[in-house]
Amino acid sequence: MQPYDDTEQGGGVGPSPVNPLPPVVIVLFAAIIGIEAMFTLGAQGMVGGPQAIGWRLGAIQSYAFSSEILQWMMANGRWPVEHLLRFASYPFVHANFTHALFAGIMVLALGKFVGEVFRGWAVLAVFFGSSIGGALVYGLVTGSGIPLIGAFPGVYGLIGAFTYLLWLRLGQEGGPQIRAFTLIAFLMGIQLVFGILFGGSRDWIADLAGFGFGFALSFAVSPGGFARLREKLRHE
Repeated sequence: MQPYDDTEQGGGVGPSPVNPLPPVVIVLFAAIIGIEAMFTLGAQGMVGGPQAIGWRLGAIQSYAFSSEILQWMMANGRWPVEHLLRFASYPFVHANFTHALFAGIMVLALGKFVGEVFRGWAVLAVFFGSSIGGALVYGLVTGSGIPLIGAFPGVYGLIGAFTYLLWLRLGQEGGPQIRAFTLIAFLMGIQLVFGILFGGSRDWIADLAGFGFGFALSFAVSPGGFARLREKLRHE
């Protein structure tokens, strides 16, 4: 997906027939899968000895986002660094290997699309900004005692950035820009159906908030972001 000229990304030669994955996307994927591999192998007794069986639970206790801890920090006006770090560490702790693998694959797929337009630092800004924003909304809205783990708020942030790019392209082509939101509507619909049929947690609140933050952040971190927005508003 390439709605901009190659010159905006510093290119000058023709586009490659195969676009490699952006390095930051590979790093995110490797961190997600690498940490999960350590937990999985430890639980099976293949690394770390007997104590490795509890690595996942220990990581959840130390690195998952906690609404209760957020409420405590707000009530007491104290913001310990080890608890603030939870906003950025929880995306790398998952419930099981399947949870992590699915998140990692989505990071690769969406990160490739977004990274073909956004610079590396912008991809990271969307992923972590959406993760932080999603956790904050989750903590403020739910007050749930269930810890928030997994990369999906950040993944939904990348979906927000992808939606932004599609929204821009449809605007350039004169198409109905509301079509850009088909993917998020479909995904939220699936979550709603599964929630009704099987029950579930309120993680979808963090996911939806992550999407919103990803879409909004894209106005600032995309190539020519604010200038393009001002120009669009001026013509409207």
